[in-house]
Amino acid sequence: MEKINQENIIPLANYFKALGDPTRLRILQLLSEGRYKVGELAQLCGYSSANISRHLSLLSQHGLIKRQAEGTSAYYYLDGEVVSVLCELVREKLAL
Repeated sequence: MEKINQENIIPLANYFKALGDPTRLRILQLLSEGRYKVGELAQLCGYSSANISRHLSLLSQHGLIKRQAEGTSAYYYLDGEVVSVLCELVREKLAL
């Protein structure tokens, strides 16, 4: 593993922390299948829209997802394939 610069350790840890929540992982899994609005994600996850919005905000802060406004609606989607590749590597390691 390449040596991690000391000033990058905290952002790296925060990135992994963003992935360390079951609800956020469920949201990312759903977003890997397509774009969703907050209300749709809330219904699929069984949580309030406010709760899902907080999770989406954190995921967005870490560059894991993007938001696209369309008229009066906003859709969320994965920002690239990094999350999918990372989750697949971990699943393989854990033999899940």
